[in-house]
Amino acid sequence: MKRAFLYLLRFGWLQALSCLFPAVIFLALALSKVITIPGLPRYDLLLLLCLLMQVWMVRSGLETRDELKVITVFHLIGLLLEIYKVHMGSWSYQEDAYSKIFGVPLYSGFMYASVASYLCQAWRRLDVTVTNWPRAYVTVPLAAAIYFNFFTHHYIPDFRWFLTAAIFLIFWRSHVGFSVGDLRLKMPLTLSYVLIGFFIWVAENIATLLGAWQYPNQRESWHLVHLSKISSWFLLVIVSFIIVAQLKQLKASLTTRPSELREASTQSQA
Repeated sequence: MKRAFLYLLRFGWLQALSCLFPAVIFLALALSKVITIPGLPRYDLLLLLCLLMQVWMVRSGLETRDELKVITVFHLIGLLLEIYKVHMGSWSYQEDAYSKIFGVPLYSGFMYASVASYLCQAWRRLDVTVTNWPRAYVTVPLAAAIYFNFFTHHYIPDFRWFLTAAIFLIFWRSHVGFSVGDLRLKMPLTLSYVLIGFFIWVAENIATLLGAWQYPNQRESWHLVHLSKISSWFLLVIVSFIIVAQLKQLKASLTTRPSELREASTQSQA
């Protein structure tokens, strides 16, 4: 029992280190609620703090330059989604800022980037491997379909449940392996998607409570984010995971012999 507790403690510590960027964003959201700087709107302050955090993480070696490239991709993907969703009235940013474009503050992209940061950090710290990873001609179109469904469901039927069914079908043989000290564990890949999506939903509740953004039903008073949002985060996590996995596989292909590339696993190379 003591040994299991120590492994759990170590796992929690590694997860906490991997969540450093999201943790800083939450801390900045909390402090900016009570601390104001004259002449510097809150959203602009958050953007500045996120930029400083990103620079520090790269310079300190907590993130590699390759990971920074992945995180930048997520920042742009997230910002584009934010602009569209705010335009459609899905949620809003009520405060003024110099760094808002089309009603969206630029710091919001870092909230998506922080998810990518967590995935990259956890992948490296936990020595993550994925067995029976599907071919790119399957995963890449799946990720694209999931992402574009966030846009198209405003005009045509929402295909999220069909996509979810496809996910369980495509990844039913896939497992994620990870190390905690000298202990090697694994779980179904789809279960890891669900768990990460759930904890992002918890984080989303904290973020909206701190005024990061508002859903229409939160304008008068704060309410718990609807449980259905877990499915949205579940799908977004899959897009994130696929991008990270495919980029790592691509990097591995540049340094690995062709015979080794045929192994059905994706390993951390960053």
